Amino acid sequence: MKKYYLIALVLGIFFACGGSDKPSSKSSSVSNNSPAKKEVDGKKIWKSLCIACHGLYGDMEVNGAKNLNLSTLALEERIEIITNGKNVMTPFKGTLSEEEIKAVAQYTIDAFKKK
Repeated sequence: MKKYYLIALVLGIFFACGGSDKPSSKSSSVSNNSPAKKEVDGKKIWKSLCIACHGLYGDMEVNGAKNLNLSTLALEERIEIITNGKNVMTPFKGTLSEEEIKAVAQYTIDAFKKK
């Protein structure tokens, strides 16, 4: 008798979890005619990958990191450094997409303006 309960339980779990490879037919708030591109959050990426060396305010200068409050680099130059690294800075080319790199670079300009 326990054997039948176990089989019933396994089948119940299988059917409850779906067991189908078909995509859900739930409606989306985004129209198929105009796919919305999710905006990349440069600040969120900054907080997860850059804060350890540059600090919350861009001026911590740990492990050879530059003080971003003093930086005069243009967006393209920042993108180049984030992409390929420089000196001891890690390159993020294989870790972040081009859009994510650009978002982080733009965040450094917006957040750490020369004082």
